[in-house]
Amino acid sequence: MVSKHSLAQIEVNPLKTITTNKLTADAAANGGRMTGENRKLQILREAMSLFSQRGFQGTTTKEIAAAAGVSEAMLFKHFATKQELYSAILDHKACLHDEMDPSQIVAEAVARKDDRAVFEGLALHALEQHECDPEFQRLLLHSALEEHQLAQMFWEKFVLRVYKFLGAYIRERQSDGAFIEIDPRVVVRAFIGMIVHHSLVNNLWDRQHRLLRISNQKSAREFTNILLHGIEKDLDPNHKTKRKEK
Repeated sequence: MVSKHSLAQIEVNPLKTITTNKLTADAAANGGRMTGENRKLQILREAMSLFSQRGFQGTTTKEIAAAAGVSEAMLFKHFATKQELYSAILDHKACLHDEMDPSQIVAEAVARKDDRAVFEGLALHALEQHECDPEFQRLLLHSALEEHQLAQMFWEKFVLRVYKFLGAYIRERQSDGAFIEIDPRVVVRAFIGMIVHHSLVNNLWDRQHRLLRISNQKSAREFTNILLHGIEKDLDPNHKTKRKEK
């Protein structure tokens, strides 16, 4: 199995991704042959792309080998089964998201009870992650539909963590009298729903952003506005006249 250090190098980040040109350059430096570690990375990189497009069931080892420019025999030399290859990708993704602790992302805002900074900071961080790693969203959707372990792994290690963290923060602010009494889980679901739907639309259906062209910064700010103030004028703190009773 490829090491965690090597897996970290294929993080889907424009500044860190191991590209075909990089691997080719490394091969040239080694007399035209890739090292075993780089060959693993090349296979993982192509497998990740194919799995995100077609899912686990819809992707064959023959297709992965062809995309990576190796024989199936070479692929199986590095990964005994397709399941082992998929698991290597899952371990990598789980490791990346395990480091995304929401309490650390907005620790300073929580300490000073800056509600806007808490929600806006978490929204911006999530939107930027989704934008730089659209393959992961596709991989996650496929794994959920196929009832693969990635979906449950991501739910337990990241989604539940967000629910617990934000839920606790909301309950504390309710005790302070800053928020209305409502089930914190409903608030968290509404908040996450705005972010995830926005990212899914951009990554799956409207990649040209024809329906809504808006920066991640503005999206995070406006989603936070909607969550904290709603859209009715009498809920807007800047609006002086309350709605007349019917």
